[in-house]
Amino acid sequence: MLEDHAKLMTVFQCAGEIIGRKKLQKIIYIAKKLRLPFHERYQFHFYGPYSEELTLRIEELYNLGWVSEVKEKKGGYYQYRYKITEDGEKFLTHYKLDMPELNGLIQTMNEQNSRFLELVSTVLYFDDLSKEEVKEKVFTLKKKQNYSEEELEEAYRYIDTISKVLS
Repeated sequence: MLEDHAKLMTVFQCAGEIIGRKKLQKIIYIAKKLRLPFHERYQFHFYGPYSEELTLRIEELYNLGWVSEVKEKKGGYYQYRYKITEDGEKFLTHYKLDMPELNGLIQTMNEQNSRFLELVSTVLYFDDLSKEEVKEKVFTLKKKQNYSEEELEEAYRYIDTISKVLS
């Protein structure tokens, strides 16, 4: 019944802490695109792929006391820090999730900044298009982010690298 919640809590357990809602959204989306068993539905949004389901599920985990959310003021905006709680760790002992590849993947994604993960997730969102069409989408839809061609190539290399981790 709460298996999808347990999967998300496993992500927090692997990461230790995830800083930023956008980063969290992108980590789960990328993991899902790499065929890990996450079921949240995504649509393209201002900051790339976004799942309202994921937002609601995180809110439920917070309300249950299984994940902590710390809101900090950073300049002109708020930043959120997420961690699994002790009660969350206890809850996870009731689930036997077989996702050994998750740990390394989550750690490597958590080391990236949210801007880069936004680019990677956008590239993956349009993975049915040619590289040239993806480039056009990124430079049009993400104009304010001012991504360079080098960053786009880096995103493709990163996708290739993390895909091999799961092979």
